[in-house]
Amino acid sequence: MDPRILNVKIKGDSMWPTFKEGEHIQCSTYSGQSISEGDVIVFHHPYKPDITCVKRVKSVSEKGLFVEGDNPDPLASEDSHNYGLVSYNAMIAIHTTS
Repeated sequence: MDPRILNVKIKGDSMWPTFKEGEHIQCSTYSGQSISEGDVIVFHHPYKPDITCVKRVKSVSEKGLFVEGDNPDPLASEDSHNYGLVSYNAMIAIHTTS
């Protein structure tokens, strides 16, 4: 298997309906490539680095990434509304569409 490809298992429902609990998604290891609004990223939680998060990028700036879950229920996702911008240093991978 290509070491640049990660198979990530979705936990929780913050990315529903795009991804469901238990679903596996393929991601490319982050190595400084461009990140755009709308990309789905995998990153270390800003305050709990042992937790890995999957969220959609809503805005990109030099200071970091503003991310949100896709679930329309505002209580279903802990995201940038709770912890602010995600640092580029926290990035793990970017979801690859097939």
